[in-house]
Amino acid sequence: MSKVELYATIRRDHRAGMKMREIERKYNVSWRTVRKAVNSVWPEPRKKLPPRPTALDPFKPVIDEMLRTDLDAPRKQRHTITRIFHRLVEEHSADVSYQMVRRYVSDRKPEILAASGKVPVEAFVPQTHLPGHEAEVDFGDVTVRLAGELVICYLFSLRLSYSGKAVHRVFASCGQEAFFEGHVHALRTLGGVPRSKIRYDNLKSAVAQVLGLNRARVETDRWIAFRSHFNIESFYCRPGIEGAHEKGGVEGMIGYFRRNHFTPVPEVDTLAELNEMVDQWDLHDGHRRIGSRPRTVDEYFAIEQPLLMPLPQEPFETGRLFTPRVDRYSQITVRTNRYSVPTRLIGKRVRVVLHASHLVVYDRNVEVARHERLIAKGGCRLDLDHYLEALIRKPGAFPGATALEQARSAGRFTPVHDAWWAQARKVHGERDGTRALIEVLLLNRHLAHEHVVAGLATALRAGALTADAVALEARKAAQTEDEPTIGSFVPAASGQTPASVTSLHEWRLTHLPPDTRPMPSVTPYDQLLRRHRTSGSNHREGEAQ
Repeated sequence: MSKVELYATIRRDHRAGMKMREIERKYNVSWRTVRKAVNSVWPEPRKKLPPRPTALDPFKPVIDEMLRTDLDAPRKQRHTITRIFHRLVEEHSADVSYQMVRRYVSDRKPEILAASGKVPVEAFVPQTHLPGHEAEVDFGDVTVRLAGELVICYLFSLRLSYSGKAVHRVFASCGQEAFFEGHVHALRTLGGVPRSKIRYDNLKSAVAQVLGLNRARVETDRWIAFRSHFNIESFYCRPGIEGAHEKGGVEGMIGYFRRNHFTPVPEVDTLAELNEMVDQWDLHDGHRRIGSRPRTVDEYFAIEQPLLMPLPQEPFETGRLFTPRVDRYSQITVRTNRYSVPTRLIGKRVRVVLHASHLVVYDRNVEVARHERLIAKGGCRLDLDHYLEALIRKPGAFPGATALEQARSAGRFTPVHDAWWAQARKVHGERDGTRALIEVLLLNRHLAHEHVVAGLATALRAGALTADAVALEARKAAQTEDEPTIGSFVPAASGQTPASVTSLHEWRLTHLPPDTRPMPSVTPYDQLLRRHRTSGSNHREGEAQ
């Protein structure tokens, strides 16, 4: 039992009401270990040593060939472990031990037998599923026209075995992050977790190694922690096509969903738009009847939902963590794709949380970049804003920048930008005109994109080709949107260019905040003067007397 499995079993017994002293005696662990397992699904990280090579490694292909020849040999004339050991020593001069050969053959022989496909004919036994006890999970590939391009995506499906209620989600990949996010979305939609077990394929997101022909599996640590968090009991089907019938409900559900909702091929701009359609399709499928059942899926689900186990209150981080180093192009590499980050991070290591549809980049727990995840391999996604500090020092690199082309393709760099840039270069020259445009692009960090575009258009009509003028007009556009009924607003006459203040200093002077201080008064000074005059006149009267 690994430490993650130990933590999972301790948490399960603690949820069942077992006291901590009893858990200590049951697993022969300390009180501190029990407390750590109850507080966290993850044990403290432990350094793993690399596997050491053995003397048997050069002869493993020879052993595999012997075991494959035994598949067609007579039953009573097949290699035993002793015979394999003697042949290795005599024919190949192998310096190995018998125990080493025995361990390898006992692990490898069932795998070769399973890969050969020579299995006996099996009978299928009908099963009855109790409400709220079992579910099935699987992935299926679907073709989608995404932003005009035909791509292959992956449809996650979790189906309750009793009611047939299924929840689907489309992801760009079928990696572990998509596997976890699909579970979280499905369990939240259903409102609970099955009490008995969920059936799975031997997918790499959950299974690290299949042990022979039995049900034993070596699970990945993140999957063990995820199961422990949501209290999921996993059941793994037989490897290959032979085990597909063990979760035939979800296999058929994916085929039905693909034929009825993904035919013809849907055309969407983003996966978020497609998943909104998938949610509506799931609601619609709840009104259908499966086979000869007398009730609909939703009617059976109304019976099953109260019997599901409640979900945990605390969230689970489904994204995968990476710590790449930023190269000199201000880019990081994640899963063969490159993404941009701010240029101030060049040479530093950043923390990347990779989700199924996007990734977030952190520098010391501060989010510095967020990108939509690329589907194809070897792609590059750059944000023009990340390069502005470098481009303002090197304006000559701006026209040919890859980030500029991607901004044009995404609609962030509009024809209004191009027109204003062209006029600015005519007036100020190539270098200063480009720098003025970069200063305008920096305004997007404080103002909305549509307000900056409106400011560019107004400044272009007024012939104001400075960043201050664009900032002024953008703020005026934002102010007009926030306060549409300003008393001092006077619309321009028909056929006239609207008047525009092109000096930020003048605009600030005309938009000073109201002065609520009282007007100055000289009354106290008048009182002082009257007292002075009175005292002076009395003094003169005394002198006269």
